[in-house]
Amino acid sequence: MPDGGAFVGDRSFPALVLNADFRPLSYFPLSVWSWQDAVKAVFLDRVSVLSEYEAVVHSPSLRMKLPSVIALKEYIPAARRPAFTRFNVFLRDSFACQYCGGAKPTQDLTFDHVIPRSRGGRTTWDNVVTACGPCNLRKGNRLPRECHMHPRQPARQPTSWELQENGRSFPPNYLHESWRDYLYWDSELES
Repeated sequence: MPDGGAFVGDRSFPALVLNADFRPLSYFPLSVWSWQDAVKAVFLDRVSVLSEYEAVVHSPSLRMKLPSVIALKEYIPAARRPAFTRFNVFLRDSFACQYCGGAKPTQDLTFDHVIPRSRGGRTTWDNVVTACGPCNLRKGNRLPRECHMHPRQPARQPTSWELQENGRSFPPNYLHESWRDYLYWDSELES
């Protein structure tokens, strides 16, 4: 158990997980493990601890600070092709409607078939874009040229690298100070 008062409110001491090259496994969602999984990985010698919280866990014979940043000892290559999922379509399109350009929360977004399914369009990277509800309704089952609604960016399959870069633009709500050197969000470099 963490020493007295180590859990404050709902704080759970997640560990940022880096690949063996010291880059996050993923930016969005940010690669984090629970403190329990991080401690287990330390004892199994699968990770190196790069930074620690002040909070301590202990057993009758051992006492250790909770890891805040860990790096895998074996490199995991990124998938060459990202999975075609609703979330990844939103991430490719930076969570913005490709018709009006409005950035929306995920629950207010949907995806639109550029060539409607009723007209032979398929549900693929090359035919699906992020849309807000009003634009999706306005376009309906028409082709872009029929309704004068053209996507701001063409529908296409992104690379895993592009999704990672887009994910860096959307930092999570919780960022521990020890993570900032590994994430490069709004970091100012010294000259």
